[in-house]
Amino acid sequence: MSNTHFQLDRQGRLLHFLTIEGLKRHHLIEILDTAESLRGVAERRVKKLPTLHGKTVVNLFFEASTRTRTTFELAAKRLSADVLTLNIATSSAVKGESLLDTLRNIEAMQCDMFVVRHEQSGAAEFIARHVKPHIAVLNAGDGRHAHPTQAMLDVFTIRRHKPAFEALQVAIVGDILHSRVARSLIHALGILGTPDIRVIAPRTLLPVDVEKLGVRVFDNPTIGLRGVDVIVMLRLQKERMAGALLPSEREFFQCYGLTEERLALAKPDAIVMHPGPINRGVEIDSRVADGPRSVILEQVTNGIAARMAIMSITLGNHARPTGEQI
Repeated sequence: MSNTHFQLDRQGRLLHFLTIEGLKRHHLIEILDTAESLRGVAERRVKKLPTLHGKTVVNLFFEASTRTRTTFELAAKRLSADVLTLNIATSSAVKGESLLDTLRNIEAMQCDMFVVRHEQSGAAEFIARHVKPHIAVLNAGDGRHAHPTQAMLDVFTIRRHKPAFEALQVAIVGDILHSRVARSLIHALGILGTPDIRVIAPRTLLPVDVEKLGVRVFDNPTIGLRGVDVIVMLRLQKERMAGALLPSEREFFQCYGLTEERLALAKPDAIVMHPGPINRGVEIDSRVADGPRSVILEQVTNGIAARMAIMSITLGNHARPTGEQI
């Protein structure tokens, strides 16, 4: 049984949000439309809605992250949920308590949602299969597998600038091999009908058979960036690399870093994105990262609205009498 089906109820509604792969277009559009309706909450005098009042959201981060964790915290609080962030480094897990024991103890606190980030692929699905039926699980990144909420905030950002996915040319540049962000974004763009998705990287940073994801592969950015509408730069994930996949960061920047000269190859109104954190002078030149075509900080803002949308949809579906999970 795939986790794609496991995250849906019998009516096809989201109970968990574990992966983009295999979802339908209407699932993504529902999230995007809901995020659009919630984006203005941050501009209100009181930045809160009562949507999740009385609910408890637990951030269960086994892997370090500042941006993702804080945006999930803000998203939950803006929906009026109570938020508990578990510091794994100081939790009972380091004393030998098993993951399931940890879950059972947190469940006993009457929580309603786990937001899970873990270095092992499949961890979020494992947790979703073992929690009580009323608890929703959101994947905040698992190994190299998936980062579905990042993909949704990315396509949300793209749609606010370029709403016709069916006419877009999108280039994803950098460490494709280790990037769960790239995998989830490719799936999301494909579901939304993007006809031209390009990945640009040295061969050592490309997964085997990456073409099977429906992308065009380029190892030359001069060719790959030509005429694109969106450029998504990826962080070089040095902590995940085993062996000498790159001669040096300096050489990577010279060959693949996004400079003003390379940006000029794209369409004049192309936007530049990056999931962060940025390695300036490695993946991207500061003049581009801080330039007028960069929407990198907008991605952070949009991440709160997108995660608010996903939280409200999944917990809302748990509240309905939907019957057993499949």
